[in-house]
Amino acid sequence: MKLVLRALLKYGIGLLLVMLLVFVPAGSLEFVNGWIFIGLLFIPMLVMGIVMLAKNPSLLEKRLNGKETESEQKAVVGISGIMFLAGFVVAGLNYRFGWQQLPLWMVITASGVFFIAYLLYAEVMKENTYLSRTIEVQQEQKIIDTGLYGIVRHPMYFSTLLMFLSIPLILGSLYSFLIFLIYPFVLVVRIRNEESVLEKGLEGYTAYKQKVKYRLIPFVW
Repeated sequence: MKLVLRALLKYGIGLLLVMLLVFVPAGSLEFVNGWIFIGLLFIPMLVMGIVMLAKNPSLLEKRLNGKETESEQKAVVGISGIMFLAGFVVAGLNYRFGWQQLPLWMVITASGVFFIAYLLYAEVMKENTYLSRTIEVQQEQKIIDTGLYGIVRHPMYFSTLLMFLSIPLILGSLYSFLIFLIYPFVLVVRIRNEESVLEKGLEGYTAYKQKVKYRLIPFVW
């Protein structure tokens, strides 16, 4: 029951914060793109939370813990937070003042990419029960080298890359998209630090790196 209440509290706070960040700068609840984004984000999130609660409550608890201990990761989280804040505000202001408007086909395509990325995210959590939100080596943690982890070493980050770069396009703002382009560089820093931690603390990770060569995008990096 404590886990359920904690999850519902975080879910409610997250929903409220996103609504404020989207609709206050927009100055209107008639910002349709904002509602599309909120539906795409929070409906699957609720479904995934219910599934994790029923099948793997320990994974849900790990996902609720977002407090980083690595100093470098704290900086990464801080930069990401600023990026989200600025990106949402600019997208809302873009709607309010009509700076520019993306074509409908681009918004629909971005929505499709976001949903597919969410499905990939769900598959990653299914494959890896050690998937914490923070950088750490857990007790009895083992190497996962099958499924998506047999293609790239960080499939979760690949899915978030697709999700985050599609968000500003769903919201209809090219200016916001330029802000979200910070995220790939943030990911590079996070992944390099995470792999350093895993190499030191997770047995077999060096061999896994030799087996699966690409960190994030096949044939690229």
